[in-house]
Amino acid sequence: MNQLMWLLKWILKAAIFFTLFAFALNNQHEVTVHFFFGKNWSTSLVLVVLSAFAVGLVIGALGMVPRWWMQRSAALRALRAKHDAPPPETAVNAPPHGL
Repeated sequence: MNQLMWLLKWILKAAIFFTLFAFALNNQHEVTVHFFFGKNWSTSLVLVVLSAFAVGLVIGALGMVPRWWMQRSAALRALRAKHDAPPPETAVNAPPHGL
């Protein structure tokens, strides 16, 4: 069963790779991206799509940094509070509260 799942994962990875590879081969046409102030960039369509994807990844990761920072500092505070707290006192021979 483990080998079957491993094989299915690799088949899925290969299918994704070959699909993207075919996309890249079919989109090698020259395109021009026009920026502000008369600047432009002429390159293949695949590089434009790849760079737009990479810029989106970077912006998404930078957008998540404040939340990561808050979660990390909250976890550190909780860990410090756990280590700084005195151990709970337990009464060995105390009767139950209901009696």
